[in-house]
Amino acid sequence: MLKITNLQKTFNPGTVNAKVALRRFELSLADGDFVTVIGGNGAGKSTLLNAIAGVWKPDYGTIEIDGVDITSMPEHKRAAFLGRVFQDPMKGTSPDMEIAENLSIAARRGTRRRLIRGCTRKDREIYRNLLAQLELGLEDRLSTKVGLLSGGQRQAVTLLMATLKKPKILLLDEHTAALDPKTASKVLAITNKLVTENHLTTLMITHNMHDAIAYGNRLIMMHEGRIVVDVSGEEKKRLTIEQLLDLFESASGSQFADDKVMLSKKHE
Repeated sequence: MLKITNLQKTFNPGTVNAKVALRRFELSLADGDFVTVIGGNGAGKSTLLNAIAGVWKPDYGTIEIDGVDITSMPEHKRAAFLGRVFQDPMKGTSPDMEIAENLSIAARRGTRRRLIRGCTRKDREIYRNLLAQLELGLEDRLSTKVGLLSGGQRQAVTLLMATLKKPKILLLDEHTAALDPKTASKVLAITNKLVTENHLTTLMITHNMHDAIAYGNRLIMMHEGRIVVDVSGEEKKRLTIEQLLDLFESASGSQFADDKVMLSKKHE
């Protein structure tokens, strides 16, 4: 479903501030893979998601989604392949529009624009049923402006919007990092439900090592723009945080150093 080959990206090339963000990066995902991505600051995690989304063009290398080479495809055109949820709950929705109106926009993503009624009675019933699955009471608040929702509620709506059209690839960029632990746990449970029930190929960046191990069928750990740890299946299920750190140190030749990630380890 996703194939990245020999991808290279350097920011500020030829200057004293030159930074190699992705280093001959290689990654292949099968249809339905749910991959968690972890790594320290500057490891290249968000750069990877931005490369897939088309925020910038790589120096060289290719990105294919479901057999289609999208490397040179403009960002707005590849939106038809992708769903994305950001760390900031304020992104991904229109705060001054109702929940139903936001979902209506998401439902029409990738379709030809024409003059039609924005949200029909039938649409509202569909959205009500979808929202009820989140178990947040939002099915009775279709007319509420999204800007009035809590961060967790807003991320749940954004998740629903991102998965409504069943994208080829779902990109989750530390989408629970700005939430309190209880709310983050709820949003992760909703994420897991939407991803597994819809069989969505997913990349989820997280700073929480426990979550990286607990969710998905595969875990990759990045360091200096490349993958240094890649575990899946039964091996991933049996991993402990200490074993994950040992794998990282053995593969990278250095100790893992990221305050935010290490803090999450201490809180488990």
